[in-house]
Amino acid sequence: MVLAYLFAQLSLWARGKPGGLLVLGSANVDESLTGYFTKYDCSSADINPIGGISKTDLKSFLLFCVEHFHLPALRGILAAPPTAELEPLTDGQVSQTDEADMGMTYSELSVIGRLRKISKCGPFSMFCKLIHTWKDVLSPTEVAQKVKHFFRMYSMNRHKMTTVTPSYHAESYSPDDNRFDLRPFLYNTRWTWQFRCIDKQIPVLRVPLLVTAAGGEDAASEVEPSKTEGTVSRLAANTLNQKVLQ
Repeated sequence: MVLAYLFAQLSLWARGKPGGLLVLGSANVDESLTGYFTKYDCSSADINPIGGISKTDLKSFLLFCVEHFHLPALRGILAAPPTAELEPLTDGQVSQTDEADMGMTYSELSVIGRLRKISKCGPFSMFCKLIHTWKDVLSPTEVAQKVKHFFRMYSMNRHKMTTVTPSYHAESYSPDDNRFDLRPFLYNTRWTWQFRCIDKQIPVLRVPLLVTAAGGEDAASEVEPSKTEGTVSRLAANTLNQKVLQ
């Protein structure tokens, strides 16, 4: 970043022109929420044009440009795996990817980010929503792992938001910096109470799945009403407590 600012000042000077240039940042909203950027590197640019836009919306915009402005070169960017190029290539192939480092895909992170930023969800209320949203692709245990992993990253790296580069805010999920986001930037990374509530719900949610696997849908339907009623009541009660404590 120091070199970027040096070149920004010298580029016009070397051509005998007055003034200087602005240094642009490139971290998107998903990376800002999880802290997947270097403090005082990506966070210390002059302005970040894509800092308030999610990765999924950025891809949609590039696809729009390909189709409407006839820019086929952008297809290579869309097809390339997101990477910070932190490791050398292996047999000519990318060996490090952002999604592998973050522990989730950008599509998953976009959903989680909206729940955190717009819906103000904590770990438990987010888990309650995602077990329904992702019920066809992830088990309750897998959903719990992703929610816990996100909030660990979120809480450990929240301090980076106090130095985040100013960006263009066009969506309600944009990551406001410490001037506008009044939530604390120092969190207990263990989230003890809420993580414990999630752990208590997983065995309850797993019962209908086990019955279905053992005896089919008919057997599951015999057990599921009573189980579901108790589960929903407990989820509602715990979610209410979570809202109060948040």
